[in-house]
Amino acid sequence: MVDDAWFDRKNVFNTCDGDSWKVTDGVIAFPNNKTWQQYVDARRLEISCGEAPYLVSRYNTVTGEPIQVRDRIGILDRKLRIVSENTQTEEDWLKWAIRAFQSTYGYEYQGDNVLLARENLLFTFEDYMVNKFDKKPTLVQMKKIANIVAWNIWQMNGITMTTPYSEAAPLHRQMTIFDYMNDNVEEEKVPMYSLIRDWRVEETIEFRSLMSEGC
Repeated sequence: MVDDAWFDRKNVFNTCDGDSWKVTDGVIAFPNNKTWQQYVDARRLEISCGEAPYLVSRYNTVTGEPIQVRDRIGILDRKLRIVSENTQTEEDWLKWAIRAFQSTYGYEYQGDNVLLARENLLFTFEDYMVNKFDKKPTLVQMKKIANIVAWNIWQMNGITMTTPYSEAAPLHRQMTIFDYMNDNVEEEKVPMYSLIRDWRVEETIEFRSLMSEGC
């Protein structure tokens, strides 16, 4: 739906095909008033992203079967497809692939999901570079992407916008065996509000500062 609105037309990247999809053939055309660079730079956020299947569709989440690069339609997959279609040299591809990662965000409450999501995004970078240039990224290039992914895919309570369990203890919670220990004194907690990176201005900001009043 976001891309339908951005391109002002439907089924830009794929069409539904039963319980799957069919990827659009050919090079993606852009409206006269917009460029492919603007699309790559457009910020996208997936809330409660889990292991990030909507950001990068590396595999079928039901069967676990891998999905070929040409058939992927995640939010970041679409950006990287655009980059691959509109760049020829490795230098230009790397520049815009990095910008695609910088403009793709996701948060998740469960730590194990965050780990999987970060892995999926990191390996997606390798997948697309191999697909484009038939070579794997260098360690330096992988570390560059890993740093971006570590910032852009983060663990957060989407209601309080804090790091999970950093908030004050709730009024109602399930007791544990540790509650019966005499020396178990719970320290007062100070909420840790989640930070994200604005890569265009090289600034770190609190995520909650982006929320409009009343949201």
